[in-house]
Amino acid sequence: MNTDHNERAVIYQLFVRTFGNARLPQVFNGSLQQNGCGKFRDIDVTALSSIRQMGFNHIWLTGVIEQASGTDYPRRPADPPDILKGRAGSPYAIRDYFDVCPDYAVESERRLEEFRELVARCHQAGLRVIMDFIPNHVARSYQSDVRPKFSFGEGDKREVFFDRDNHFFYLDESSPGGGPPLKLPTAGMPGCTGEFEQEKKFGRVTGNNAVTWAPSVHDWYETVKLNYGHDFTKGRDTSHLPKTNAAVNKVPRTWRTMDEIIAYWQEMGVDGFRADMAHMIPMEFWAWVVRRARKRNPQVYFGAEAYDSDSAKITDEDVIEALLHAGFDGVYEHPTYKILQGIYESGKWANDLDGELFSGRRFHQCIRYLENHDEVRIANPQHWGGQGMKVGKPAAAVMFGMSRASIMFYNGQEIGEPAIGAEGFSGDDGRTSIFDYTAMPEFQKWVNRGKYDGGELSTEQKQLRHWYSDLLNVLREPAFERGEIFGLNYANHENDSFGRCEGESVSGHWIYAFLRHDNNSGQVFLCVVNFHPDRDLAVKVRFTEDALAFIGKSSTDAFSWLERLGCSIEMRVSGETMLSEGLELGKLPSCGACYYVLK
Repeated sequence: MNTDHNERAVIYQLFVRTFGNARLPQVFNGSLQQNGCGKFRDIDVTALSSIRQMGFNHIWLTGVIEQASGTDYPRRPADPPDILKGRAGSPYAIRDYFDVCPDYAVESERRLEEFRELVARCHQAGLRVIMDFIPNHVARSYQSDVRPKFSFGEGDKREVFFDRDNHFFYLDESSPGGGPPLKLPTAGMPGCTGEFEQEKKFGRVTGNNAVTWAPSVHDWYETVKLNYGHDFTKGRDTSHLPKTNAAVNKVPRTWRTMDEIIAYWQEMGVDGFRADMAHMIPMEFWAWVVRRARKRNPQVYFGAEAYDSDSAKITDEDVIEALLHAGFDGVYEHPTYKILQGIYESGKWANDLDGELFSGRRFHQCIRYLENHDEVRIANPQHWGGQGMKVGKPAAAVMFGMSRASIMFYNGQEIGEPAIGAEGFSGDDGRTSIFDYTAMPEFQKWVNRGKYDGGELSTEQKQLRHWYSDLLNVLREPAFERGEIFGLNYANHENDSFGRCEGESVSGHWIYAFLRHDNNSGQVFLCVVNFHPDRDLAVKVRFTEDALAFIGKSSTDAFSWLERLGCSIEMRVSGETMLSEGLELGKLPSCGACYYVLK
């Protein structure tokens, strides 16, 4: 594997269940036999080479670990429908942390061997492998067949709500919901009784902290919360927990089990982990377990899904800063995502992005995305203003170009997969379902019966994928890999030639502009985007003395700018003109993005 560990992570999120599934048309709420399922073998050398050539250096194999499922296999019976969401089951309701989903294997009994072979193919293609790590909860049916002695719940004291070395939190008769048995919100659904045989005499807290014998349909009722030695009902003070260098025999039992799990997958060749809902776990655990993982492999990548606004967070600090301090390489940059989406959905302006330019350490050490399995598809007609795949261009040019942070794409995003219609449990919500056996119809046009050449894509889809590839490769330039940012919108609020539309008294609604500069190489890029969905806008970008000083120039210098994202336009202008009149860019196309390098 030739990947340079010093370059920023550019992550391709690949959901194995749908990536290679060519079974079309799909049956609503269909079984595996009816709708098919992607396999490890579908992710072959040709597919991986194409992903690498597009500009990715990491691949997140999503949904790999064995989950609770309604599909039966030899020596692995199906889970009862009462504890499932969807026939395929949620990939975030883990049934055995030491195994992989048998759906993805050609021979289910060889599933771990087939996974090892896939990891080897990824490495041969120059891609580092990331997999899910779901620390907060497991499926109600959790039982490890591969490593039975590490099964969660074995040896727990079920008569108490909390014990430091219990794996779970146990309900007592005073807990809301009317006492045993556990009453699930599935009663009346096809094949369901509303009960789970294993929890008729005892009950456990759900993954989303619902302390009740009768969780609602809105709870994570199919999962149970894990205990890290802190009673979450007592507040966020976790100072009583062991510190970073604590010995293994001095930490809570769940810590030890999780460390075994991470070590197991590291031995399998996995290079990194995307931690699910990381803010719900004590920071002391993260510092401890990341340190141990890095002793085994100093280059292991840890990325976190986390939301500071979630009341379930277990820290009084900003969770992004806290997780970075605990050792994570990157944490989800959700605030910027919401602003970009809000430009099309909730009246946000491009100027609103300025508030995220000075967000501390996290600005350059986060994970930037526009799609993932939890978020809606950009091209879905119900979302992003119903404008389709084209709005991904300006959004990506800003989201990924403004910082040195990790970049993440979701499979299908690059060709405008729209996720139209209901597939089963997930409903018609603008997402490609993670709960059902389904496929990505538009993406399969790129797969093209295993050729992975895009032979069936429309011209617009081919152009979009090519543009994203160009963007990712330009983002490898020093100004983006190592440089800093200087925002230009604030200097253009009063500039009525900065894409201002009728009825607006201030500029910066649809246009966003910024500089990226690397001191070592001296490289400078000017980045300008037009978010407007259907209007080409005339743009002059006015500079300030501070902006010129930022790139080591002054008003007496002459400038030559060359566009690098497709049009190869070259402009020559004086520094004095850039200060007084502004750099004239002509009409910027709707949903257009330009990156000009200073020659």
